[in-house]
Amino acid sequence: MKLSTRGRYGLKAMFDLAMNYGEGPISLTSIAERQYISVNYLEQLISPLRKANLVKSVRGAQGGYMLAKPPSEITVGAILTTLEGPLAPTDCVVEYGEDELCDHSRYCVTKVIYEKIYESITSVVNSITLQHMLDDYESNRPADVVDAICVCK
Repeated sequence: MKLSTRGRYGLKAMFDLAMNYGEGPISLTSIAERQYISVNYLEQLISPLRKANLVKSVRGAQGGYMLAKPPSEITVGAILTTLEGPLAPTDCVVEYGEDELCDHSRYCVTKVIYEKIYESITSVVNSITLQHMLDDYESNRPADVVDAICVCK
């Protein structure tokens, strides 16, 4: 499974907000500059995060965005599923109720494998919070580096 830029850049933006948690609203322009993401793209990412109550907006001259909850209460899973949808390796493992996507799903041997992958991915991303990311960042960052964040593409 490979995350799209929506998930990767959205997670970076949320990490940026976590780094500035408690300092008031942060403008999208400042996040864009630090994370090397266009403001237009950030606007597209922030909207679903706001609707999911992960981010809140503040209007006005000193306005911007901030986390809606403390970093310890926002999981990577919540961010990624908001932006990407279910993190399943195939559609057949996402629960659709009675509407099965495949006639063979009840006895498909590969579906069992995909379900295990999905459960593992979900378990991992739901166990990591933005606070865990902040703690890892602080403990792994070289002393002479200030505000360096991975710019994965």
